[in-house]
Amino acid sequence: MKTSINLFAILCFSLSWAQSPYEIIDAVSADRIEQDIRKLVSFGTRHTMSETESDTRGIGAARRWIRSEFEKISAACGDCLEVSYQRTLVKGNSKTRITKDTEVVNVLAIKRGTKYPNRYVIMAGDIDSRVSDNSNYTDDSPGANDNASGMAGAIEAARVLSKYDFESSILLVGLSGEEQGLFGGRHLAAKAVDEGWDIIGVLNNDMIGNIEGVDGVIDNRTFRIFSEPTNPTDSAFQIRMRRFYGGEVDGISRQLARYVYTMTKTYMPEMNPKMIYRLDRFGRGGHHRPFCDRGFAGIRIMEAHENYNRQHQDIREENGIKYGDVIEGVNFEYAKKLTAVNAITLAALAGAPPQPKNVKIGGAVRPSTTLAWDEVEGAEGYKVYFRETTSPTWDSYRLVDKGTTEFTLEGIVIDNYLFGVASVGKNGMESVVVFPSELIRRRR
Repeated sequence: MKTSINLFAILCFSLSWAQSPYEIIDAVSADRIEQDIRKLVSFGTRHTMSETESDTRGIGAARRWIRSEFEKISAACGDCLEVSYQRTLVKGNSKTRITKDTEVVNVLAIKRGTKYPNRYVIMAGDIDSRVSDNSNYTDDSPGANDNASGMAGAIEAARVLSKYDFESSILLVGLSGEEQGLFGGRHLAAKAVDEGWDIIGVLNNDMIGNIEGVDGVIDNRTFRIFSEPTNPTDSAFQIRMRRFYGGEVDGISRQLARYVYTMTKTYMPEMNPKMIYRLDRFGRGGHHRPFCDRGFAGIRIMEAHENYNRQHQDIREENGIKYGDVIEGVNFEYAKKLTAVNAITLAALAGAPPQPKNVKIGGAVRPSTTLAWDEVEGAEGYKVYFRETTSPTWDSYRLVDKGTTEFTLEGIVIDNYLFGVASVGKNGMESVVVFPSELIRRRR
């Protein structure tokens, strides 16, 4: 089926949205991020099992301060944020990294969506820190980059985005217990399932402030986006069908990674986003994983060049090498840039209409490819994307008018490309691309 395309209307939508990303980018402050990182470092240690009664030391003081910052932001926008704790008691076990009964507490700030209050896009940072011995919860553990930088980024994103309204909800959250086994993420992902949240995607920010790698490379423009290729919750049937229809690198988390990549290239072209085709760093994990395990899209955003001398280390100097995650290892302008990447992505996803559902494809042994999908409420049009099978990004698309739910790409042979569909709102904001999961079956 062919359709006429209202190019002028879609162009106007795109132009109307094109102003907001730059306003958001300009609003992010390196000075405020620096102040927040310094404040988090000032608590001495934020180890999950550290002091909770003191007002000046330990994770208890840190999470109360984070909550107070969210509440200040909310007060400034007329109580526009819903600020709360999520508390879970973890029983101590000598065989795990939680060796004593510990309350793991997440700090949540929700900017509720005007149209889809139960749809969430989430930016997360970790509250906790550690030194060389993961069981040492008394010694100083500044955690300046890992992960005061990501936590400060979430707070700053809350400041900037609280001034706008979006159709879907934005959740800025500080997660606890990451170093002991991703406890905070596991508890929040379980809450999302229990309460039936519709999660668009999770942007896990873990170390966004270091520009000097242990390999000697200094780079303040490149960052990594980690995403797994397929969904771990796929059924045996879905896994088997991928051998015939493709999709080996087109899971929901990979589509989210492509979205961040495209937003960065479009609105922050000075930055160099680098998509990494794995869940996380080799043999390691982060707080997006529990969400992926539950069937949600989740990615990790972080610096390109890590400095292992500054991660999980006792503060010391040996053979002229300084060890420890101290404030001197954080580049605040770089943290600002990665916070801005998050902020414009959150705004675009929260402002876009829902993703198309039931995306189907057909075109075997034909000189054309047809995509079909269910109509999306609030969509002013759609983009039918296609790319070479070896391309990491969505490179080509056709615009489709509102009300059209089937489109044929003439001359595009299904064997040679990969395909997807995104919905487009009246403001030009797009949903994440949806890879087809069913075949179009015609009656003969």
